[in-house]
Amino acid sequence: MPALLLGVVVLILLLWAVNAFSKADPKQAARVLRYLGGAGALILAAFLFFRGQIGIAIPLGAVGLSLLGWVTLWPASLAGRTQRSAGKISRVRSAFLEMELDHDSGAMRGQILAGRHTGASLDALDPQTLVGLLAKIDDDSRQLLVAYLDRRVPGWREHAQGDAAAGSGSNAAPRGKMTEQEAYQILGLQPGASAQEITRAHRSLMKKLHPDQGGSTYLAARVNEAKEVLLRRHR
Repeated sequence: MPALLLGVVVLILLLWAVNAFSKADPKQAARVLRYLGGAGALILAAFLFFRGQIGIAIPLGAVGLSLLGWVTLWPASLAGRTQRSAGKISRVRSAFLEMELDHDSGAMRGQILAGRHTGASLDALDPQTLVGLLAKIDDDSRQLLVAYLDRRVPGWREHAQGDAAAGSGSNAAPRGKMTEQEAYQILGLQPGASAQEITRAHRSLMKKLHPDQGGSTYLAARVNEAKEVLLRRHR
C-alpha cells in the first residue's frame, strides 16, 4: 500500500510538472530542466560513490557538473569547431573602398574612402549612384563594388549600361603582393592565429563567397590568397 501511494504521488507530481513546463517559456524551462538534471545526477553520483560504485559515480558526477555549467566535457578544440564565429569581421581595402563581411550573417557593408562621396556608407547611396562609380574607380575597387551590388541588388546588371554592367574599364591597376596584415584582416583573424584557425576561417568564408554559391569570384580569390599568405608561416 505505501508503495502504491508513493507511485500515485509521483505520478501526480509528474503530471503537474508536465503541465507547468508546457506553459512556461521554452528557454526558461530548458534551463530549469538542465539544472534539475545536473543536481539529480550529482545526488545519484554521491549515492553510488558511497555504495562503492565509483566507476559509475565519477562519469555521472562529471555529467552533472557539466549540466550545471561548472565544468565542460568538451575539449577546447572541439568547442571551437562547434561555436559560431563570435562576431568576426573580414575587411578588404582598396584605394577607393573598404568592405566588411560579417562571418555569421554574411552581411556585406562598405565605406567610400576617396572622391566626392568620401566617408559615405555604401548603404546610404542609391544603387544608380553606385553603378555610376564603376567606370571611375580602379579595378580592385570596382570588383569590390560589384560584389557589394550583387549582394544588395542582384538584378542590377540588367539595368546598367556599357562598361558599368561589364565591370570593365580603363582604370585597372595591378595589385601589389598581399601583406600578412591584409591577410589577417581579410580572414577576420588576429595576428599570430594558428594554422587551424586560419583554415577554419577560410572554410567559413568560402561557404559564403564561393562563386558556386552565388558569391564573388574576386572576394573568393582574395580569401584564398590570404590563406596561402598566412599558412606559409606554419610550413
